[in-house]
Amino acid sequence: MNVWVVVGGQFGSEGKGKISAIITQQEEIDICIRCGGPNSGHSFQAPDGKLVLLRRLPTGFVRPQTRLLIPAGGLVDLEVLRSEIQALGLDAARVGVDRNAMVITTKDRARERRLRLRERLSSTLCGVGSAVARRALRTGDVQLAMSAATGQDWLGAFITDVSAEVNSAVDHGKKVLIEGTQGSGLSLYHSVHYPKATSRDTNAAGFVSEVGLSPRLVSEVILVFRTFPIRVAGAQAGPLSQELTWEQLQVESNSPCPLHEYTSVTQKLRRLGRFDWEAARRAIILNRPTQLAVNFMDYLDFDNRAAPERDNLTPRAKAFLRQVEGFGTPVNFIGTGPQLSHNIMRGTSSRNCDRAPATHFLESNVISVERNQRKGGLKHGSA
Repeated sequence: MNVWVVVGGQFGSEGKGKISAIITQQEEIDICIRCGGPNSGHSFQAPDGKLVLLRRLPTGFVRPQTRLLIPAGGLVDLEVLRSEIQALGLDAARVGVDRNAMVITTKDRARERRLRLRERLSSTLCGVGSAVARRALRTGDVQLAMSAATGQDWLGAFITDVSAEVNSAVDHGKKVLIEGTQGSGLSLYHSVHYPKATSRDTNAAGFVSEVGLSPRLVSEVILVFRTFPIRVAGAQAGPLSQELTWEQLQVESNSPCPLHEYTSVTQKLRRLGRFDWEAARRAIILNRPTQLAVNFMDYLDFDNRAAPERDNLTPRAKAFLRQVEGFGTPVNFIGTGPQLSHNIMRGTSSRNCDRAPATHFLESNVISVERNQRKGGLKHGSA
């Protein structure tokens, strides 16, 4: 069995997209599936310093041979999906959308504005929560991808049965990666801060269910942490343990540049907190990972930026990793910066992870480092 599930261990932006892209290249993943909806962006920094940001397709696109799927439990903003397909120069041989994936409409976005979800919960107002609710209520205006394709000529070629396709692939020995969304602490069912949560489950079991696979097929669960968890702007988004300012972090890490992060979709300054060990323990219990990933080691000490080996990390970083591994699961991925090559893997080298794909990106999907520095900080990959 060759099924990987990548899950965020906190409140999102742990670097799941980066880890998924690395695994896709290193393991030569055949199929990469992106769960959730367009309310979060998965990203990493390309070798030329530009941020590659995707809201709907998996970051596994970096491997040209990998098929990219959106499952039945996913939600689709057709405009976002089409723009990413076009930007990456993809076709139906590379991309598939499950026939039962839910289509988000302009009415969903308008409804979330009327409900003041941004003011109440710091929602991105992408329409995801509203679409989930309509699907659960089974109202007459629900449109799934299959029916939407009758009025969208471009969409028809991409429609597939993801569950059937992925189960067949596993049966034939192919490798599958499920790229989760957001983070365990935001789960609609398991967050300890409800209603300060998202509109779905954000743990491994929920993602496997979205795809239509048996949990017995899963061979690897990679839980991704970041050294300093974040939440989106505003106390209404929910509590964050031991908050500190980005200015404090810059001083503590000895970073030569200001450190700020902005949300991928709404471009609002994120809140920052210290690592919550109890919350991490709960995420591990919920997901029972086989491997851990820890990103943003350069936030502990800037001297960790682009460190080539674990032995090159600072004493503080090594002590932090030992404490994380005290949970009983090995840290096999150590993120030391925003690029794919800024990663230390146990037993393998990530030096070939920055092979740029032969593709072009829409301007809206590329944010240069210089632009983020003008905002006041360096930009890490997120989600």
